[in-house]
Amino acid sequence: MTFLFLEYPKCSTCQKAKAWLEEHHIDFASRHIVENNPAAHELKEWYKRSGLPLKRFVNTSGLLYKSMNLKDKLPNMSEEEQLSLLATNGMLVKRPLLIGKDFVLTGFKAEEWQNKLFPTTKV
Repeated sequence: MTFLFLEYPKCSTCQKAKAWLEEHHIDFASRHIVENNPAAHELKEWYKRSGLPLKRFVNTSGLLYKSMNLKDKLPNMSEEEQLSLLATNGMLVKRPLLIGKDFVLTGFKAEEWQNKLFPTTKV
């Protein structure tokens, strides 16, 4: 199976995640999260599939998040409004994202990715 890997190539965490995928011989299709920003319907599907809180899809450490004062605005927005906002700019979306058939991983934590992709092996 080929996974979808959403990345911002200049992001050091994305670079580490990509190297990890290559090192573990994982087939993936890479997608530039800014040049090909996820649409609201994609984000909604991934959010539902992930089982994670919607906040895990928000790049809370990004400059755009801070300049838009989203820390105060997001809690007052509906789920649909938040997804629509995230779809306006890939820099608002937590990265990297790894999209599988039945899971979605946000950010990169090697142990978490190891456990999801190789559940029978221990790190």
